[in-house]
Amino acid sequence: MQAVTPDPMTPDPPFGERWALITGATAGIGAAFAERLASDGWHLVLVARDAGRLAAQAAELTGRHGVETETIAADLSTDDGCARVERRLGDAPPVELLVNNAGISLNTPFLRSSSEDEARLLRLNVHAVLRLTLAALRTMTERRSGAVINVSSVAGFGAVMPGSTYSASKAWVTNFSESVGQSARPFGVRVMALCPGYTRTEFHQRAGIDMSKTPEWMWLSAPAVVDEALRDLRKGKLVSVPSWKYKLAVAGLRHAPRRLLDRVARDTRGRIGRDHG
Repeated sequence: MQAVTPDPMTPDPPFGERWALITGATAGIGAAFAERLASDGWHLVLVARDAGRLAAQAAELTGRHGVETETIAADLSTDDGCARVERRLGDAPPVELLVNNAGISLNTPFLRSSSEDEARLLRLNVHAVLRLTLAALRTMTERRSGAVINVSSVAGFGAVMPGSTYSASKAWVTNFSESVGQSARPFGVRVMALCPGYTRTEFHQRAGIDMSKTPEWMWLSAPAVVDEALRDLRKGKLVSVPSWKYKLAVAGLRHAPRRLLDRVARDTRGRIGRDHG
């Protein structure tokens, strides 16, 4: 079969009818994707748990950019939440770009965690990504057009945060996206893992993680992460690592001796309540 590789950022159907669906759309990288795509003329389906915040964001984007917006208030750590978004991915107008951005981390090390919290992390970071990617690819491969961006993390390239299962979940997202991206490519559809480093968002605050000791030079801005992600998507990359400093970090994680990584591995974020069981 001859590969079909159209640019997923090139409108098909016509320019004014492109739709993107973004999960975790009300903050951080998800909100930056929404702003950038709306400014480029994309219509949006915005997904998050907070219906009021979604409505305000949709109204603001429509008012500022003149695009159509839909909202889906859904908790993607639940079967019902995933099913609601899956239905939209199968409906018209077709979604040309899916951004799986919703995800969580925990402020409790694994040995002090609960099975309920760990299961919720896996349902949101892994299970929801799998379900929504599959739902999107069913229609995209039929149309031979579309793209999926799964937001992963540099943390997925190594176990550098002892006691955290977040990095394990993101390792799955990256590996999954690479594998599925290879199988979708012959159908003219692209799947890419976006693996940013520390990014200025609400993510850590919501998880109760103290980032005050993280050096300023390590931080990225969400709009810059989105800009590089879309550039890499156009290039057909399976994995996008924004910023040269994190590209170097990933090279180190991939090629440094395991014994060295084990010695330097630590949770550089710091954790609120670290000493409280």
